[in-house]
Amino acid sequence: MNTPATNPFTVAFRGRFRNVLRWEQLDQLWEVLRRDAGNGWYLYATGESPPEDPVSGEMLRTFLSEIDLLLRREHDEDYCGIVYADSFESPQFIKIYDPGNLGVSCGYSDNPPLPGWVLSKLPPSDLNAAAFSPANRRRWWRRLLGA
Repeated sequence: MNTPATNPFTVAFRGRFRNVLRWEQLDQLWEVLRRDAGNGWYLYATGESPPEDPVSGEMLRTFLSEIDLLLRREHDEDYCGIVYADSFESPQFIKIYDPGNLGVSCGYSDNPPLPGWVLSKLPPSDLNAAAFSPANRRRWWRRLLGA
């Protein structure tokens, strides 16, 4: 039986990540993901049910284009700082924080916000984030998926 302490997704979620500080770094990360599209990526919007299947390469590329627009429009800073990857060269797990729900994601907190979206090569497990996912983001996610 998987517990949060042994669940591979949860273990990876709690692992070490590198912060994408500059927009140029984000462009490079997106390019790595575009080249790897169709190779078993799961897209998980926290607050929604975890997906059971990886997305198609086309859906991953669509998501990357849409999330890039959202981040640049709503995180009006000269730095990125709200995307984290386990590796820039060969990512397997990426956390994207919602610019409209940052809380103290950049600092220490006993109850830090969950990322708005997770891209993972591992099948996601529920992060119990319904209370942290604003309704406008759920609508955005559902529109993107055509649901």
